[in-house]
Amino acid sequence: MAGDTAVRADAPSNDHAHGVSIGEAVGVWARVAALSFGGPAGQIAVMHRIIVEEKRWIGESRFLHALNYCMLLPGPEAQQLAVYIGWLMHRTLGGLIAGLLFILPGFLAILALSYVYIVFGDARVVEGLFFGLKAAVLAVVVQAVFRIGSRALANPAMIAIAGTAFIAIFAFKVPFPLIVAAAALIGYLGSKSGMRLFRVSAGHAATRGAVLQDRDSLLGEVTPAHARPDLRWSLKISGVLLCLWLGPIALIWFFAGGDSVFTHIGIFFSKMAVVTFGGAYAALAYVAQEAVQHYGWLRPGEMLDGLGMAETTPGPLIMVLQFVGFLGAYRDPGGLNPMVAATSGAILTTWVTFTPCFLWIFLGAPFIERLRGNAALSGAMSAITAAVVGVILNLAVWLAVHTLFRTVTVLSAGPLHIELPVLSTLILPSALLAAAAAFALFKLKSTVPVTLGLSALAGIGWVLLTGGN
Repeated sequence: MAGDTAVRADAPSNDHAHGVSIGEAVGVWARVAALSFGGPAGQIAVMHRIIVEEKRWIGESRFLHALNYCMLLPGPEAQQLAVYIGWLMHRTLGGLIAGLLFILPGFLAILALSYVYIVFGDARVVEGLFFGLKAAVLAVVVQAVFRIGSRALANPAMIAIAGTAFIAIFAFKVPFPLIVAAAALIGYLGSKSGMRLFRVSAGHAATRGAVLQDRDSLLGEVTPAHARPDLRWSLKISGVLLCLWLGPIALIWFFAGGDSVFTHIGIFFSKMAVVTFGGAYAALAYVAQEAVQHYGWLRPGEMLDGLGMAETTPGPLIMVLQFVGFLGAYRDPGGLNPMVAATSGAILTTWVTFTPCFLWIFLGAPFIERLRGNAALSGAMSAITAAVVGVILNLAVWLAVHTLFRTVTVLSAGPLHIELPVLSTLILPSALLAAAAAFALFKLKSTVPVTLGLSALAGIGWVLLTGGN
């Protein structure tokens, strides 16, 4: 039954029955990383084309199975999918290689752009570049609202959850983690109670409607021995990863104190790593709220600049957090050279953002398959996704207010706290450029990189011709 593709339980750790060497895997994962543009959908498509169709490492159903796992976890699903497949093929080392290579090109690219932003941020060409990117990014976020909403808001209950989440974060500044927890509880209880509106499938329609075969792939259909539940190994690897994740924060706190910007960065982005369900756009709404208004690490327009960097470089969109940590440490270096502090802030942010991703996969992947048919869990995740639509809508409104208008007023009444634009301060060139980008995305079906590139060129041209006025 197992056939020749099975991996024996007593096989040595370097015995890979599929015949793919670690060296070959490094080259393939480097190629996947270099081509990972266009957000999670584009990144997953690239991975599918190379890993499933071209290399035939794993089959279609196993790929979707792994993707379903990663969709249940906080963090960037595309990067976690790479970790999962790398681990499935070459154990822990394979997962580390795949996951690290997936984020390395984006990290280096955004770090280089961050240096340019600080050193040449006042130059007219750079000013025009980011002027154009800001308007286009607004259109990209609006597109994400429609794209995710069309899948997630399938019934009145999900629409109500999305609307409530939007009001909670937009008008009352309810923290994002609390919104996620409340939505999960509502979905879980709704499914447990048997409410029809919360009866959802754990899988995607594609997995329900197709009969998929894996036996022609190199890995075959049999689960490798190292991918079977082993509590001792899971506890060991989770302990190591917890130390790697939280150890640096504890050391920074001990040596620099609780008021250090590096302590704040480590703690804040560690919390974000636990609650980033629904992708980067959902997380960015909360990051923008806290990093701009609470910590003062950056200004509203700069959040858009960082998002433009992340949209135009390979790797997960959540890499924009690296730019936030970079600027936060640059402006509060604590006695260090500002550039050294900024680089350290970027590295620390990336470390605490992505180290938990390895923990979720290495700890949970062997066990989480047992939960796939759990209706209550599926209901909770569907409710979270619906809430995320409301949170992303809040991000779109927030970006629009701070991109298209020069002046914003605040309406406060008790717990109510709403930012409203002064309509007479509309920045007409930004509005026109955002409208053009939206037309390109929605009507012309232009890709995100192309739209961002053309918008950046238009922004540069506008600033050079008019001085940005």
